[in-house]
Amino acid sequence: MKNLLLRCCLPGLLLPGLLLVLGTCAVPLAAQHRDFLTADEIDQIKEAQEPNARIVLYARFAKERIDLVKSLMAKDKAGRSVLIHDALDDYAKIIDAIDDVTDAALSHKADMKPGLKAVESTTKEALPILQKVQDSHPKDFDRYEFVLRTAIETSTDSLQAAQEDLGKRTQDVEAREQKQRKALEESMTPVEREAKQADDKKAADQAAAEAAKPAAKKPPTLLRPGEKKDQQ
Repeated sequence: MKNLLLRCCLPGLLLPGLLLVLGTCAVPLAAQHRDFLTADEIDQIKEAQEPNARIVLYARFAKERIDLVKSLMAKDKAGRSVLIHDALDDYAKIIDAIDDVTDAALSHKADMKPGLKAVESTTKEALPILQKVQDSHPKDFDRYEFVLRTAIETSTDSLQAAQEDLGKRTQDVEAREQKQRKALEESMTPVEREAKQADDKKAADQAAAEAAKPAAKKPPTLLRPGEKKDQQ
């Protein structure tokens, strides 16, 4: 009888505990998928197709995260550590996104000086603020120490990259991409490599065909050289 009662009651006893465990596990999983930009910021980035315009936007969003951290650090309020953690995490990811956009644009020979000026200004302003937080070692420091350290390292690297000679940085980007392409090709099977070579040849042939097309001829005119239509 006792075993029967256990078998009948145990599922009911285990279910709340199981739900509690699953619910606890779901919280960090959901947090891992949190976007580092707001929905409005994402829309603005999508609209900014030109790389420099996109980087200027990213730099502005990064500055807003730093301003938020500075404001939160000024008041010792309960629950602020979560907000500080998320703001620092977002900031570091925004800076990473800036570097990705910059490198992609440089690989296409784009002039990135305007955007990099914004990056330099933002990271220069952010670093002393981040360093001050680290040096002050507040009582809730352990809750965002890792993301703070990441933000400082990311800012330092990005500032150095923004101040680097663009010609050298472009060469570094091209060398890195070439190395990645070589590693990718070496990991391909013979069939995959043959298919890629065929695609590359097709793209090259199409580009050559476009370049070989004759320029469109201007329609014939009775106007003398330098004469405008309204002068007839």
